[in-house]
Formats: sequence, C-alpha cells, structure tokens
Amino acid sequence: MSNALVPAFGRRRPDPAPSLAGPLVRQAPEAAPGATVAPAARPAAPGAPLAELRALCLARIDPATVASMSPERLAAEVERLLAEVATEQRLQLNAREQRQLALDLVDDMLGLGPLEPLLEDETITDIMVNGHDKVFIEQRGKVALSGIRFRDNQHLANICQRIAAAVGRRIDESSPMVDARLADGSRVNIVFPPLALDGPAMSIRKFAKRVIDFDKLVDFGALSRSMARLLQIAARCRLNVVISGGTGSGKTTMLNALSRMIDHGERIVTVEDAAELQLQQPHVVRLETRPPSLEGRGEITQRDLVRNALRMRPDRIILGECRGAEAFDMLQAMNTGHDGSMSTIHANTSRDALVRIENMVTMGNFGLPVRAIRTQIASAVDLIIQVERQRDGARRVVQVTELVGLEGDVFTLNDIFSLEHEGEDAEGRLRVRWKASRARPSFLPRLAYFGMERAWAQALEEAER
Repeated sequence: MSNALVPAFGRRRPDPAPSLAGPLVRQAPEAAPGATVAPAARPAAPGAPLAELRALCLARIDPATVASMSPERLAAEVERLLAEVATEQRLQLNAREQRQLALDLVDDMLGLGPLEPLLEDETITDIMVNGHDKVFIEQRGKVALSGIRFRDNQHLANICQRIAAAVGRRIDESSPMVDARLADGSRVNIVFPPLALDGPAMSIRKFAKRVIDFDKLVDFGALSRSMARLLQIAARCRLNVVISGGTGSGKTTMLNALSRMIDHGERIVTVEDAAELQLQQPHVVRLETRPPSLEGRGEITQRDLVRNALRMRPDRIILGECRGAEAFDMLQAMNTGHDGSMSTIHANTSRDALVRIENMVTMGNFGLPVRAIRTQIASAVDLIIQVERQRDGARRVVQVTELVGLEGDVFTLNDIFSLEHEGEDAEGRLRVRWKASRARPSFLPRLAYFGMERAWAQALEEAER
C-alpha cells in the first residue's frame, strides 16, 4: 500500500533543515538475532488519549539532549515527536492540542509545569497552590481560583523538588518545609505531607519584572508625590528606616524603592532568609541563610550573617526581614556607625513595630532590662514606614512615623504623614488623602548636615496644598 494512503493522525510540521528529531529521541538497543520483538503499544484508551501520548513521548526523549537545547528548539522537536507517536498509535490530534501538549511537556521538563503561564502574567502577584487541583492567584489585589491544575500530587511534588534543588535545598517527608526562591527572585514557601494534609502546598510571592520605583508607587496610588520626595530625602540622608506591615502589604517593594536612593559609592551588605531584594547599586554583597543538614548541623541563621556583616566593612546593612534574635544585632549595627540601615518587620501599626522589636530582642535571652532595650531602639531607629493592603486591594502607606525618643519608659512618636479615608468611588476604590505634620523632626541636624533641610521643608509644604 502506498504511503500516501496511510492516514496521518498527528499534525506534522514541515521538516526544518536539518532535522533535530534524531538526537532528541532516546536510542533503543538493537535486538539480538532471533530475539522476540515486543508487540507494538496498544492504542490509547478513548478517555485519555493525551495522557497516554504524553507518557509515550516522554519515554522516547533523551534527558541528556534536553538539557543542551533551548526551550524554542525543544518545543519544535517535541511537537515533531508528538506527531510521529500520534501517527504510530493512530491517535487523533488536532494542531492546537498538539502545540499545547508540546508546550506543556517543555514546561514540565525545563520550567514549572502548569505554573509557567501564571509566572509570565505580570498582573498576578501571588500564586497559592493547595494540592494538585486547587491553584489560587492574587490579581490586582483580589484572590480568585484559577483554572490551572496539576495532573496529580506526584506531578506537583516533582515541581516543588525542582524548585528546592535549584537553590541547594531539599523538600520531602523527612524535611517537609522549605523557603526557596525562583530565578527571578520570587519567594517560594513549600509544605509537604504529612504536614500538608491535602497534598503539597506551595506559595509563590512574585516580583514584578520591571523595577518599581517611587514614581511608579505614586502612579499606583500607594503614596503621594510629596511623601515620595520625603522618603527619598530620608534614604539619601542615611536615616535608619524600619518598614512595617502585614503579609503581602508591599514591605519588600517599598524597601527596594528606598534602596534605589542609596549612593552608588556605598558598600551595601544584604541579609535574607531567601534572597529577594533587587538592589541596583554596583557594590552589593548578598548573604542568604542556610538551613540545617539532615544531621541537624551546618545551620547559618540571620543572626550569624548580621554579625558577620559587621566585619565586612559595610556602609549600610539591609536586613530583608527581621523576625527573631537578629533584631538585637540589627540595632547594634544601626548604633555603631552603619547609618542608613534598613529592615522590614511584621506589625499592624508603627507603635506595634517597636513593641515587636523589643519582644524579638527579649527572645534572644540577652538578659537586658526593658529600659536598656528601649533606649537602644530609640537611639537606633529614625523612621517607621507603615504599609497596608486595604480592602479595595490596593497597597498604601498609612503612616510615616518619626521615633522622637523616650519619655520615661514610653516611646514618643510623631506621625509625619498619616492616611485619612474619604469614602470610595463608583468602582469601589477607596478615596484617600495623606495628612502632613509640620512638627520639627528630631533628626533635623542630620538633614542639615546633608544639605536637605530646605528640601524636607518644601516637601511638607507641598503636602499641605
């Protein structure tokens, strides 16, 4: 029978020159003379042709060749291989299904599988995976269930293990929790069974591929133009800044924006649990913690890194997130010539942030009296920036607070800016304004030292107009 009469069930692409399909396919050993030849694979079950086609294709692909090919070339070769396998197995496959299956296979081999489209969508800020069949996203401040699914929990587990392995960490039943990061700096937290009852749980905090500076934050409505100018002055004048807020409120985004104001001649050391800061300066040393090994040895904590950073001749130390005994070392850095240091902290108000720092220092069992801890805090911290994700989904600065000092055992605070709500518009978006205080800041001599005293006053004048 002529080959022209043989039906082509797969959608073949025109053969490029030269063909790359040969090296991609795993070479089977030749059968010995007289050996029995295995029967051909049976046709796919009517209810699951794509699943069987996927398995047959993966069985033929040579992993060593995949590792050396670009995603574009690999997608073309996988699509060609799918067409061949579909024709051999007499599986009906249209062009759209063939192309989509090829892209899915490439994502599984080189990327994060079904999550790749979500990672490429810049409007999505958070991806939350609750087992293989429930993937939630946060888009424009609102959480919704996406249509993305994994094939099963094993498929999801393989993706999770690939993420952890990429940063030298591991995730399995014996080590069921891990903090990691993606290649673009996005933060990932993974919890495995038996701790996660419904299959692996993964949370990805994405970071915009484009750099977000104060101009963009003003355009987003996160703060006013005069506030942005004032915070730029604070960063240039090397004020010690703590950025406070809840989970997902935009603390790291604000820290990245502030760090852009640091002079390029300064040496910066960053300390993080999972590296996610995106500093633009040329002289940056990035340090990241290390979890303990299976034997329980080799752990490097944030406190260890902060203490080591003090020996690295830094001009500024930036602590990605302060959450434990490293708070004491952060205060030491701010009080020992490393002016302009910054950190983020979880708290609901500016005053709560100070209480949190005090509690974290106490957690370190340093044996210091409360008065001594509060004195350290009052002399170290200059500004607290409180950010909040509000009910309309927008992230806004709600307070810019100066820590004036101590009166007895009580912190004295001055709200330089505070947010006031004025209702909402027809689309449900809050209408807000920022109220400014003209009180003389306690760090006025530092502003004068850097020649920014007049610029500070002008920013406050503009806020009152």
